Amino acid sequence: MSSVPAPAVEGAVTLDSKLSGVLGGRTATAFEKAFGMRTVADLLSHYPRRYARRGELTALANLPIDENVTIVAEVLRVQERPMRARRGSILEVKISDGEGILTLTFFNQAWRAKDLVPGVRGIFAGKVSDYRGALQLAHPDYELFEADDSAALAAGTAAAQNWAQMPIPIYPATGTVASWQVQKAVALALGALGAVADPVPDEVARERGLLTFRDALERIHRPEKDAHWQRARDALRFQEAFVLQAALLQQRAASRATAATPRSATPGGFLERFDAALPFELTDDQATVGGEISRDLADTAPMNRLVQGEVGSGKTLVALRAMLAVADSGGQAALLAPTEVLAGQHLRSIVKVLGPDLAAQLMPTLLTGQLSTAERKKALLRTVSGQARIVVGTHALLGDAVTFYDLGLVVVDEQHRFGVDQREALRAKGGTPPHVLVLTATPIPRTVAMTVFGDLDVSTIAQLPAGRQGIESFVVPLADRPGWERRIWERAAEEIGKGRQVFVVCPAITGKDAEDDGEEAEPEEGPARPIANVESVIAQVRADPLFADARIGMLHGKLPSDVKDEVMRSFAAGQLDLIVATTVIEVGVDVPNASAMVILDADRFGVSQLHQLRGRVGRGGVPGLCLMVTSAEQETLARERVEAVAGTIDGFELANIDLELRREGDVLGSRQSGGRSSLRLLRVASDGELIAEARVAAQETLETDGGLAAHPALAAALARRLDESERAFLAKS
Repeated sequence: MSSVPAPAVEGAVTLDSKLSGVLGGRTATAFEKAFGMRTVADLLSHYPRRYARRGELTALANLPIDENVTIVAEVLRVQERPMRARRGSILEVKISDGEGILTLTFFNQAWRAKDLVPGVRGIFAGKVSDYRGALQLAHPDYELFEADDSAALAAGTAAAQNWAQMPIPIYPATGTVASWQVQKAVALALGALGAVADPVPDEVARERGLLTFRDALERIHRPEKDAHWQRARDALRFQEAFVLQAALLQQRAASRATAATPRSATPGGFLERFDAALPFELTDDQATVGGEISRDLADTAPMNRLVQGEVGSGKTLVALRAMLAVADSGGQAALLAPTEVLAGQHLRSIVKVLGPDLAAQLMPTLLTGQLSTAERKKALLRTVSGQARIVVGTHALLGDAVTFYDLGLVVVDEQHRFGVDQREALRAKGGTPPHVLVLTATPIPRTVAMTVFGDLDVSTIAQLPAGRQGIESFVVPLADRPGWERRIWERAAEEIGKGRQVFVVCPAITGKDAEDDGEEAEPEEGPARPIANVESVIAQVRADPLFADARIGMLHGKLPSDVKDEVMRSFAAGQLDLIVATTVIEVGVDVPNASAMVILDADRFGVSQLHQLRGRVGRGGVPGLCLMVTSAEQETLARERVEAVAGTIDGFELANIDLELRREGDVLGSRQSGGRSSLRLLRVASDGELIAEARVAAQETLETDGGLAAHPALAAALARRLDESERAFLAKS
């Protein structure tokens, strides 16, 4: 289990060898197209999804329609019949699990009847379709089981029992590459593979009783019994966590090795004057996190901190205090917001909370794509001259024309809305590396924070400011209680009658298209039904006598920027009573008089998104009410999501529930870096303890004499394990 690679044998196959040299060019091309595999390591890290047995059959009753499946079944009967409309024949093969029946259909391939004889068992793969009420696979691929010797055919013998019970790996497959084709390719690769070095050092592996890397690969792909693949999976799961944590810790060390300009508040400066004028005291959490940020800013290493906090917990105030400390040192701060509505609101709230004197000196400036030419020139001049100590903007801040005088702090609001390259483009505008503060109102489970943001320092603001009245949440289950629909609108009208304001949120703008504001939105389960959309709902509300005297507005992402801004300003000023909107109001919109929210088709949204939306009400002195309307049936995942959110206002509890409901396996992969999923066996929902142990082990390994250079097998694993997009994510996060 050495952590030093074995000497390469000339011509020997290694993990870095091209697949074409092992499988042949045509097969290697097929695997690259199907799975993105290029090397032996790519193939051997394509682990089995599950294990079947020759003696066990797959339940056919619950096969999903229109999905590719791989099943184990027995041929029941075979029938050939002529086609009615044209020449030729159809071979129909009935296969069964002993209860259900599935039809295999082959056109003009009568010769397959020689192999597919009643009683034979095998693995069958194809797309399930419904033909006249019966499940079928048209032209499926299959691999029939064959006994290796006569003893295996003798019922009741030990050999027969072993043959029937030996685990058969079932791999993630596609319509072009079947599971058994992956299995055969893996067998070729394992057979040709030379010595394999362990990324996990000897002492760490011994302490945990892990299999060697080579043994783990053999046993996960070619197990003789369940205990083999189970031990192999344990070893490979720990190795995955270890390599990932080593990558995050390596990047953390690299980023801290660069020099940044220390930024500290000065006596009698902007921050001290601001704090003295605050009409309220900071919460304990705000004070604690503020202290952590102050220490980071005063350091010569660049700050790289994530602040997560409940909806309405005051993260923006904490960020503003950091901006003032940077301004005290003569530097500038840039606040990157995901939407123009939010950027405009940030600017207005910053100007308001600073007061006229500080605002005049700091000159907060807005820079978005919708500014007029004259406004844009003025904003660019203020930014490049350093006159604007605080610059708030959208993606427009990233443009080549935007230059800062002395960029000392980058604040990214709602970090999940921005790509890695966008954040890096703004950070690169600093002469020396600026400090970076990332804000998120989406609470992150500890295991996700440790896995995705392992190279960041994480601060948490859980307390809400005093005076918040709280929010009551209710599920309105129209599938069970269709008669409750009218009560939704009566309740909204009652709030307006009390002089309060109401949000109505829809998942789509029109009946034809859903707005892609909600990256977490998930399709509802059950039969298709019309999606609640802004255009139809606003027509319905305006025609309703309950709202005859109400002032009603509309807001969605396809409206011109100036119109969106005007609608939001009017709502915030109390000039509108009810607003029908999409998720553009999800983050940052602050209207203290808004007391009620109706979320239509709530099952179309993810858990954290529902929590974000709900956080727009109950922000002032009046209690909040959130009605989550859904037509999802009981005991469906869609209904479970909505009920989970209605059941608690604790965002951190919901984050863990969300993780469990999603069965999230893609953490550093497509959601963060744009590539395919990077996690193979590791599951952040259930492997938190393992991830923590791996992080400690990785840190101890990297802190040994020589660091990563003393562990070439780990260095090779890091280079092999992280694709280009993942390396970019780690380098820029």
